[in-house]
Amino acid sequence: METIDLRSDTVTQPTAAMREAMAQAKVGDDVYGEDPTVNRLQAVSAELMGKEAALFLPSGTMGNLAAVLAHCQRGDEVVLGHLAHTFRYEAGGIAALGGVQPHTIPNQPDGTLRLEDIEAAIRPDDAHFPITRLVVLENTHNRCGGVAVDAAYTESVAELAGRHSLGLHLDGARIFNAAAALGVPAKSLAALVDSVTFCLSKGLCAPVGSVLCGSAAFIGRAHRIRKQLGGGMRQAGVLAAAGLVALEQMVERLGEDHQRAGRLADGLRQVPGLTVESQHTNMVYLHVAETHPISMDELLERLADRGVKVGMVGGRRLRLVTHYWIDDGAVERAVNAFVEVLSAS
Repeated sequence: METIDLRSDTVTQPTAAMREAMAQAKVGDDVYGEDPTVNRLQAVSAELMGKEAALFLPSGTMGNLAAVLAHCQRGDEVVLGHLAHTFRYEAGGIAALGGVQPHTIPNQPDGTLRLEDIEAAIRPDDAHFPITRLVVLENTHNRCGGVAVDAAYTESVAELAGRHSLGLHLDGARIFNAAAALGVPAKSLAALVDSVTFCLSKGLCAPVGSVLCGSAAFIGRAHRIRKQLGGGMRQAGVLAAAGLVALEQMVERLGEDHQRAGRLADGLRQVPGLTVESQHTNMVYLHVAETHPISMDELLERLADRGVKVGMVGGRRLRLVTHYWIDDGAVERAVNAFVEVLSAS
């Protein structure tokens, strides 16, 4: 039985074209700046984000960490949402490794931060306080349901940050999903931020890697930090080659994943015992009724017996994520599996 893995778009595997590109990649020592495939990936990425330069890193977590450390000094403070990936799911790296303090404010349901809350979080110039140095946004916003945040909002935060001489970093792990949902070029969503990361190994299907983009001077600082973090890779062109295929072939098809997520949500809305909390881009968030007798462990086990894997996000909440390897038949099978499991309990 073929497994339908809806836990995340991180479970995607490289396409045949990626595997071929990896096998044929021209490589050199990237620590010396001599890997032609990495250099090309960085140039293409910078162009796509409308920035001067880019840096290839092993992961999005390292990309966000390198960005924060390139913007901040030890003892500085970063303003970000209480649901931000950088705050919740990156092992406290900005504090543990950078000595940078997170100052969280509430994320709104649409993934934004209220401008008034950002402004209120900015510290006055007082020796008792850390220095507010940076604001971090996220697009699409994972824990707000995969919602896409439009350019007008990001521009308003950039204007506020500029008035207070703050940097603005965008965790754009799924920025191409946001661009597809909004029908705009990805660079328009990052136009006024000082730095942006995006992930190659989620919906774009590359096996590994993220890219950090910004000014040439900023990327110069981030490059040194990448080395400090152990992210200096050698013949990394075998990985960058897959990333280039991802950018050339996978970006334009992301709307298909969004459409399938919509069909998945529509099907699951008809299942007694389930409530679809939200569906944005390629993510569907569900709640299993408290009155239903099935336990979450039992639900996951019975779904897995039927070849369907889904993600737990706490309590009786589930997240299902569509991606390149989820076709129309997989959507139908997943809905049917929920019907079978919940009706039999």
